[in-house]
Amino acid sequence: MSKGEESTHVDQVECKGATDSEKASSMNEQATIVYDEVESKRILRKVDMRLLPCLTLLYLLSFLDRGNMGNARTLGMQKDLGLSGPQWNICLTIFFFPYCAFEIPSNVVLKLLPANLWVSILVVCWGTCMTLMSLVSNYKGLLAARFFLGFAEAGFFPAATYLLTCWYRRAELQGRLSVFFSAGSMAGAFSGLLAYGINYMHGIAHLAGWQWILMLEGLVTVLVGFACFFFLPNGPATATFLTPDERTFLIERLKSDNGGASGKVDTNEPFQWKYMKDALTDWKIYISVLIYWGNAISTYGFIYTLPSVITELGYSAANAQLLTIPVYVFALSVTILAAFLSDRYESRSNFIIYPCIVAAIGYIGLLSLPHPGMPGATYGMLFVVAGGLYPLICGVISWNANNLAGSWKRSIGMALQISIGGMGGAVGSNIYLSKEAPHYWTGYGVSLAVITMAFFAAIFLRWKLNKINKERDAMSLEEIHSKYTEQELKEMGDRSPLFRYIL
Repeated sequence: MSKGEESTHVDQVECKGATDSEKASSMNEQATIVYDEVESKRILRKVDMRLLPCLTLLYLLSFLDRGNMGNARTLGMQKDLGLSGPQWNICLTIFFFPYCAFEIPSNVVLKLLPANLWVSILVVCWGTCMTLMSLVSNYKGLLAARFFLGFAEAGFFPAATYLLTCWYRRAELQGRLSVFFSAGSMAGAFSGLLAYGINYMHGIAHLAGWQWILMLEGLVTVLVGFACFFFLPNGPATATFLTPDERTFLIERLKSDNGGASGKVDTNEPFQWKYMKDALTDWKIYISVLIYWGNAISTYGFIYTLPSVITELGYSAANAQLLTIPVYVFALSVTILAAFLSDRYESRSNFIIYPCIVAAIGYIGLLSLPHPGMPGATYGMLFVVAGGLYPLICGVISWNANNLAGSWKRSIGMALQISIGGMGGAVGSNIYLSKEAPHYWTGYGVSLAVITMAFFAAIFLRWKLNKINKERDAMSLEEIHSKYTEQELKEMGDRSPLFRYIL
């Protein structure tokens, strides 16, 4: 299709099962521009190529800066600073308190400032914290550095996940989120590889290998943070890489993404305190937090101890770093596959429930195997655990985002989920006890318990949302419009009887 044809090629909007009046209503909306499937995919590819690489790189750096403590410990950081096991765990844990406390305020600021400006500020701040962490020399210094790192990193993950919902419809979200989130898996692989290479700098400028890891990763983050201001797009309405018709098309398709046959949802409403109240009192978010905890507690414990677990199987510290790479590459592959299948079948719960079962099998295997005997079997079970854990986070974040309507409620509700759910990281940082090595009964046992909790929470949430959808299906459009005005239905967001929850 030629450039000139793009602005005139508008297809008639037809919803399967829609009434004539609904079709007429949609045709009368002059602002609505609907391209055919080929053109729609072309526009989304333009968005993908501009938005996803930027967010993925930033999340890769975020995860590297957050998770490199396991590599630094293996290379002697804990020993050089003279930290006991409990002191080390406290330094890991303190990160999560400012990290969780600042997420909701950060997403409120995100709605008020240009996204590229706010995200750039966050990235430069946490890169600076990471760089300075390489210079700490004692327990108090590391404690302070980890605290400020948590404060600086807090806003990025909820901001990035919310930004994706500003560009893509609900059934398109998880695949893109998996590409973005796959940076976490890549960070695990890269961190082992980087740690292996950077360790050869040990002694240069009288700095230890672990100091070089923290310093170099921090400096790269600062540089990327400055570049982010110029490359990260703020939203469809101001995207200069799209034509005016393409921008209108993206905005309008988001407004009609409510899962029903008619009705609209607000995508740019002004802030009102009731949206804050709606998010804070929504029971769905708190059930999703139970699923999030199952993932966060298990995953953070897994990340921080994976190099140590492999070392205790009889491998050298350097080889243990390399052996973490295949585990993370496998986790990355499973995450992306599960996410794209979830989008294709428009199902979220199935791709949470079954990974929970896989992760549980892995933890049962780790609890059952003798350690350090049968190192091959233990190493294999690490793949099973990773294959179950990593798809979970994309699933639970997408499921929550998909079922929150109204841009303010979605922004606050996503930050609330990630904020409370992220506290699971504080627990996960403390469940692998040095005195229990190499068996880690507490670490594996607690992880199995919370994964089981996540499984039952997902079962319940699916049942409850399905029940509500059926109740709304039983209401006729005439009955709904006799009770509510169009504006009231928009303001109700996901509580509107026209809204359908994704299962």
